Amino acid sequence: MFTILKLKTGIKLAITVLIALNTITAFCQDNRQNKDFLKLARELAHKKPDSSAYYFNQEIELDLKNKDTVSAIKTLKELSILYSHNLNYSKSYDGYWKALLLADKIKHNELTADIYQEIGWLYSFYKRDEKALEYFNKSIKLRKKQFAKNESNAHFIASDYFSIVNLYRGNKNYKKAAQYLDSCVYYQAKLSPKITSYYIIAEQAYLDAVNGNYNLAINKLNKCKEHFKHTDKTYLSVIHSLTADVYKMMKEYDKSILNYKASINLSENNKSHLNYKIKDYEGLKDVYVDLKNYKEAYYYLDKETALNNKIFGTTSENSKHLLEIKDNYRLEKEKQKDAMQKQLIANYEQEDKIWLLKSIILIILIISLVFYGIVLVKQIKNKHKNEKQIIAEKQKLKTQKTNEVLELKNKELTQAALRLIEKDEFIAGLQKKIETAGENVNKKVVLRALKTFQGTPSKNWTEFEARFTTINQSFYENLRIKYPKLSQTDQKICALVKLNFPSKDMSKLLGISVESVHTSRYRLRKKLGLKREDNLEDFISRF
Repeated sequence: MFTILKLKTGIKLAITVLIALNTITAFCQDNRQNKDFLKLARELAHKKPDSSAYYFNQEIELDLKNKDTVSAIKTLKELSILYSHNLNYSKSYDGYWKALLLADKIKHNELTADIYQEIGWLYSFYKRDEKALEYFNKSIKLRKKQFAKNESNAHFIASDYFSIVNLYRGNKNYKKAAQYLDSCVYYQAKLSPKITSYYIIAEQAYLDAVNGNYNLAINKLNKCKEHFKHTDKTYLSVIHSLTADVYKMMKEYDKSILNYKASINLSENNKSHLNYKIKDYEGLKDVYVDLKNYKEAYYYLDKETALNNKIFGTTSENSKHLLEIKDNYRLEKEKQKDAMQKQLIANYEQEDKIWLLKSIILIILIISLVFYGIVLVKQIKNKHKNEKQIIAEKQKLKTQKTNEVLELKNKELTQAALRLIEKDEFIAGLQKKIETAGENVNKKVVLRALKTFQGTPSKNWTEFEARFTTINQSFYENLRIKYPKLSQTDQKICALVKLNFPSKDMSKLLGISVESVHTSRYRLRKKLGLKREDNLEDFISRF
């Protein structure tokens, strides 16, 4: 009996061991398959997107089968990004919402924030800016809760703000873009150790260009190109597109065209950031319009419209599936195309009119020259020669006389200003002596009397400026026309420089320190665009 029980126990134990071994073997096989699917999917992402998507889907099925929800969510996100980069927004939208439902089910805030950000990007592509901002801000809200617990999450918040910067930059709201870029930089600086973000540097470069700092912008973008060549070649299409925009601002159209075309080629070859092709086609269209090459402009307008219709048109899978996302972008481009056609027609009509007018004028001129030239040409030449000599001599004498009078009046004005300064210095000295005098002098009465005729910097300047304007009537006007951004202080410094005032006398007349005068002169040179070797006095004397 004991032998039978022992035999049964042995059989049960053997069966248990076999089941356990089978389970472990199956798990190892699934885990190996897991790794193989992910590896293949990522390797094919920028070569064969369809094959990559197939392996991502295999990975997701395996994750769900193994109840590895976190891995399934991450893979769904990667798959949706792949679809988005290849302009299949319909499937991208599906994937994000499946991932969001799973993340919400397991209450995983970090993954939920990731998906909110990606959905925000998707809405931004459809020009649904309010919805895009709604999801970006949802992501930021969750990230900040995580940041409060652990500051190492700062780069996630920086990434969300980076998304908003892209949104406003794309809409040409550069003031808002700059504000959010500051927030982006702030959270990036919280990382330890410090990490340089070339994604942020690229956006800073673009805003530098918007503010007119073109060389600085190009230098930064070139550094970004070198960086992404070794780290993320897919992002080079974005860098080339931004570089093309900067060269377009600089009106260096050849370089702009090269960079737009480079961006398009990189997008196509890497099967990534294909949405930038629309932007690049639009940029090329604008460049060729500026160059008045309407044939090429219309060619790229057609390519832009065709790609736009493919993605956002009423017959596209994206528009059929995403019914709540309106195709405002497509409608806007159709309006632009109509406007472009009208503009082309108007330009051609204008060119025809100009050509006709030029032809009529040319015919009239030829007939007039033939009719009158033979008889009067010699007399007219002699007469004009004599008249020009007389006028030139009169003008020379008039200019010489005017300059002499102006120089004399400016000298008088300078002397008057110096007398004002000397008067104020004398009164100030006298005031000090009275203050230190004995009790026999009624200080209050004397000081009050001095103040009644003592000038102030403001009063002295007003008196000086009135005389200066009378003598140099068009000085301020000419200065403001050429340099409208000059401040009142800049204009005052210009007036005193024209009269060759030294810095010490400037400081007394303006009521500021000599150091402040030097600082103002330095800032003035920058605003006037003068180089170190340029003489400020010579430059101002031309006005």
